[in-house]
Amino acid sequence: METRGDVCNGVRFTDRVGCQHRKKLISPVKQYYPKQFRTDPVYKGIMHTMNRRMFLMRGAAASALATGARYLPADPLGLPIGCQTYPVRKSIGTDFAGTMKGLRAAGFTQIELCSPYGYDEFASLQKYKPQELRRMLNDWGLGCISAHWAPNELFQKADESIAYAKEFGMTQMAIAALGPFDSKGTETVDDVKRYVEPFNAFAEKAHAAGIVALLHNEGFVSKYIDGKPVYDMMVAQLNPATTKLQFQVSTMQEGYDPVTYFKKFSGRYISMHCQDWVKDSSAKSGFRQVPLGKGVVDWKAVFTAAKKAGVKNYFVELEEDPALMPLSVPYLRSLKV
Repeated sequence: METRGDVCNGVRFTDRVGCQHRKKLISPVKQYYPKQFRTDPVYKGIMHTMNRRMFLMRGAAASALATGARYLPADPLGLPIGCQTYPVRKSIGTDFAGTMKGLRAAGFTQIELCSPYGYDEFASLQKYKPQELRRMLNDWGLGCISAHWAPNELFQKADESIAYAKEFGMTQMAIAALGPFDSKGTETVDDVKRYVEPFNAFAEKAHAAGIVALLHNEGFVSKYIDGKPVYDMMVAQLNPATTKLQFQVSTMQEGYDPVTYFKKFSGRYISMHCQDWVKDSSAKSGFRQVPLGKGVVDWKAVFTAAKKAGVKNYFVELEEDPALMPLSVPYLRSLKV
């Protein structure tokens, strides 16, 4: 999950450049979809709706594929299969309806948005009133209770942002990171406190409106100071009465094991973002994303721990190639926890 280029408490939050390791579309579809799944509506939906790695759906095909997907097995937690919309941000600006219908046809029934006023790629959604936007999503078979917000929206424009979320019907407002997204390694323990305080203040306002403030663990949140995890420091300073946590599974790559943390802070979590990957020496990060169930993550262990920790919603988020997200749906449906 990315954050925007805002400045908060003297620190600039900058974009990261993702999607560096692209593949041809048809290759991952055939590579990762088991043969036994290739006759179901999800696979057919992907093959018919993908366009330049984005899943776009039009016309009567959307209704037919979505209807077929409703009758497939449930997912591991008995919760809606969700996806973060940041990976499809480019197509949202050009064909919002088609993109959303494509997600539904692929088997997703819940999405997490990014604020139209804090994320440039979602600015095209400003033309819709909050309730109108929600009705559109509902008409397409998608629920939405959560969104990510830019720092300035929560810390300088909290009342406006909460009012928007409330009118929309959201129950969660998340921030991708506290502090710089691209940490320079010069931050101190005092900086941790400086970044957490405004979030606690926002969370108190959100709580009064019946909305949960979520801390997502990317950027500086997933770094270390003198060998000690910043995430642990921040969680210790958050008000547990007004805040919850959303775990980014890919931070395993930085030493944050989701099973360990779901146990460590059980009861503090309500959400998670799901990524899977394999080691790849040709990639700059040393890792390459793959559909859930095709990489190194032990999803049975993760979902078991997540359930015990109190997780109520989860979102597939594969930024390197959004074509990989629908390919995670059959695995999630087959996973038993």
